[in-house]
Amino acid sequence: MSENNTTGAAEAPYGGLVTNRLAGRVATITGGASGIGLATARRLAHEGASVVIADICDEETGQRAAAEVGGLFVRTDVTSEDDVVNLFASTKEKYGSVDIAFNNAGISPADDASILDTGIDAWRKVQEVNLTSVYYCCKHVIPYMKEQGRGSIINTASFVAVMGAATSQISYSASKGGVLSMSRELGVEFAREGIRVNALCPGPVNTPLLKELFAKDPERAARRLVHVPLGRFAEPDELAAAVAFLASDDSSFITANQFLVDGGIAGAYVTPL
Repeated sequence: MSENNTTGAAEAPYGGLVTNRLAGRVATITGGASGIGLATARRLAHEGASVVIADICDEETGQRAAAEVGGLFVRTDVTSEDDVVNLFASTKEKYGSVDIAFNNAGISPADDASILDTGIDAWRKVQEVNLTSVYYCCKHVIPYMKEQGRGSIINTASFVAVMGAATSQISYSASKGGVLSMSRELGVEFAREGIRVNALCPGPVNTPLLKELFAKDPERAARRLVHVPLGRFAEPDELAAAVAFLASDDSSFITANQFLVDGGIAGAYVTPL
């Protein structure tokens, strides 16, 4: 992808679609060096945005991801408030604004399971990464957006924020419920200041984490797939497309919303054979 984000249709992904609907916008993406975050960095850059990738990964990996989208890498531990403050300050210093914040970083560790088996340390770690980090990111990006009089915040929640699962990951589910509730409240509080806040609620996504689950426990993974009406898991690019929509003016009347991208899971009682 060219650094000026003017890729021609002959070489462009996404079926050759080039809208430039994010031209002149600046986006930060936590967890931006892999998975949904990296797919979204590619998509937002493709649509004209300047992209800042924030990740706890090593410098080489982060710089490589940033170079791919012609953007900036800021190494960020999202559980560190100082790191989050630095992320947005660095973004403003480099590009002059912070228009889009995709607060996406999260974990789903193996020691987070049933409430009967999950220890307090595992609980706290997931809450810190998945929920407290979103609190930090919203707290410290909103002042920039208030000053600008505009902004779009997209927080990664999950379909498990609105549904229960017998294959429990208790702290993960609770953290994503918190993200959803916080996003709704912020979306209402700051709506008249030009700031939209939405919670992206993905279903299962075909990422390295999911592939690892299939490799380790195919039976447990298959229990998830049977509940998806579309009969497959999402691809990261499909989530990236949803983020691009929520980041753009195409979604100008959408805020305080739970935006489900789940293949129909939340609407299903019995799935097709």
